[in-house]
Amino acid sequence: MSRKYFGTDGIRGRVGDYPITPEFVMKLGWAAGKVLSRTGTKKVLIGKDTRISGYMLESALEAGLSAAGIQAALLGPMPTPAIAYLTRTFRAEAGIVISASHNPYYDNGIKFFSHDGTKLPDEVELAIEAMLDQPMDCVPSELLGKASRINDAAGRYIEFCKSTFPSEMHLDGLTMVLDCAHGATYHIAPAVFEELGAKVIRTGGQPNGININDQVGSTAPAALIAAVQQHGADLGIAFDGDGDRLAMVDHTGALLDGDQLLYIMARDAHRRGTLNGGVVGTLMSNMALELALAELDIPFKRAKVGDRYVMELLKTHGWKLGGENSGHVISLDHNSTGDGIVASLQVLRAMVDEGRSLHELGQELTLYPQVLINVRFQAGTDPLADSEVLRRVASAEEQLAGAGRVLLRKSGTEPLIRVMVEGADAELVQRLAQYIADAIPA
Repeated sequence: MSRKYFGTDGIRGRVGDYPITPEFVMKLGWAAGKVLSRTGTKKVLIGKDTRISGYMLESALEAGLSAAGIQAALLGPMPTPAIAYLTRTFRAEAGIVISASHNPYYDNGIKFFSHDGTKLPDEVELAIEAMLDQPMDCVPSELLGKASRINDAAGRYIEFCKSTFPSEMHLDGLTMVLDCAHGATYHIAPAVFEELGAKVIRTGGQPNGININDQVGSTAPAALIAAVQQHGADLGIAFDGDGDRLAMVDHTGALLDGDQLLYIMARDAHRRGTLNGGVVGTLMSNMALELALAELDIPFKRAKVGDRYVMELLKTHGWKLGGENSGHVISLDHNSTGDGIVASLQVLRAMVDEGRSLHELGQELTLYPQVLINVRFQAGTDPLADSEVLRRVASAEEQLAGAGRVLLRKSGTEPLIRVMVEGADAELVQRLAQYIADAIPA
């Protein structure tokens, strides 16, 4: 069935524009409460990132849930993966995240976790959408849901993160720059790394409601690179606004993306005999990652772009480790969703265990040059079926001779074709990408 409100990552948009309005979000809370109250404990956790609109949307959700007879337990500003974890540990019926991840402050969104800390099944999202079309009512006053605040939520999650790092190891003597994107990890991540022994230099840690992701964080790593070089730090770590993805920088200022971090984690787990299967990437994962894993006899599968699809493929194969080159890394050995802090700790574990720097570990995987060109096409046409486009794709693949890859895919939101070519020869890759893009009818 087609969805009216839910996308691949919940409901998201510009604050004040439908559906991210107080009225709609209150009814969304009511509708979710009606659906969820059919089966469970009638308790739902609500967490948010640091956007100023989070206060308004939190209150609207709380009112809607109360009208449906659901108790709301408020976590305050917390990373998305923390909400997934706490939903499980509190045995709540669901967790609700108020966040637009790496988007600017004027956007916001609502997404749900089920009782086991995973995204809601499709049938539950569809049931909530169906309930949204019904007139809103209210349970009798004696059945209204109450609201409470979980005051030790941050401390609980800090201890959980530390528990994913071996108790016999420490980070003593390590100096790191930590960029929290003025987002949900600002009061969590520094404590985790400092309590493990690292010296932490903080940046992007002073949220004011409108500076989230503003020239900081994993999607704007220039600030992290500059800070690492300025302070002569051993490494730097940046998270996005809701803390489910990361980027890392070595002491030279070189940026490691999600593919490189995923390889470090996979290689280390394989070395210790704990990988238990293969690795899931996406259609955009660098070919060098696939080839490097093959050299270690580690199976590799590609999912569609999006953490939802990575998770689906992990479950299909019974594997534990996957991620995207954006830095969204899922380690099911530790959490039920992508977790930037936990993923960075697994990279640091490899460093400590092998006695090597992040720079040395990063040198294990040299990424192929990758060129991405977006080409706008006429609505109503299908460039992916155009004979000249197909001919040029075949010609490009022949010229790459197995040492590269061509991928064409449509944007899900506008009439764009994304032309991606990667390979060992940077000049050839650039030329072939433009060669294919020029054939797409404008």
